[in-house]
Amino acid sequence: MSKNITPYKGSDKSKKEQVADMFDSISENYDGLNRALSFGIDQSWRRKVVKLVSAVNPKKILDIATGTGDLAIMLNKTGADSIIGLDISEGMLNVGKKKIKKLGLDNKIKMVVGDSEDIPYDDNSFDAVTVSFGVRNFENLDKGLSEIHRVLKPNGIFVVLETAVPSRFPFKQYYKFHTSVILPFIGKFFSKDDIAYDYLAESANSFPHGKEFNDILNKNKFSDVHNKPVTFGVSSIYTAKK
Repeated sequence: MSKNITPYKGSDKSKKEQVADMFDSISENYDGLNRALSFGIDQSWRRKVVKLVSAVNPKKILDIATGTGDLAIMLNKTGADSIIGLDISEGMLNVGKKKIKKLGLDNKIKMVVGDSEDIPYDDNSFDAVTVSFGVRNFENLDKGLSEIHRVLKPNGIFVVLETAVPSRFPFKQYYKFHTSVILPFIGKFFSKDDIAYDYLAESANSFPHGKEFNDILNKNKFSDVHNKPVTFGVSSIYTAKK
């Protein structure tokens, strides 16, 4: 990232602590706002991630920055024996646990409080690791990616779904307007945290994407790195192997 963007400018807390506080504060409204702000398209992107992960027939999956567990729940369709959703926000995880219990998946999907930059699992533990809209919240991106590489099994797959900035007219202009004006406005109207959606918009516009993020993955020892823009380039799906 070109600059260190944090949710609460001027705070003495670390970015990690600020991100946890921010997501705790918006956890109850997060799913509804996310669907509204993306017009529900984010779920179709997650289905593409599930398809990519399913291709390797994983037995054990780690979903990092799992939030309320949307992707972790969808990953149940891969047929994996165990899915762990890891997040630093207890508020988001608590919402996810309720969803998982309601679906009767609490014997398959475990929601765990944990730090993506200090993953509490052994080397070579997972057949697949996923992150959806979470890598831009890492305090130290290289450290987080290094940890993911460590816990991924040899030949395991790493899939990232993250925001990107379209390069073509008029999608680039609309995306800038949506993230800079619409997203913060709706977020402030419906959320008790009037800072959170400013941060989410700013971080989305600033995070490295496309070839730049591919290069970061390569630098962190991942191989066979590819990215595929989705919906006119407003997001990208990255795949990599260990």
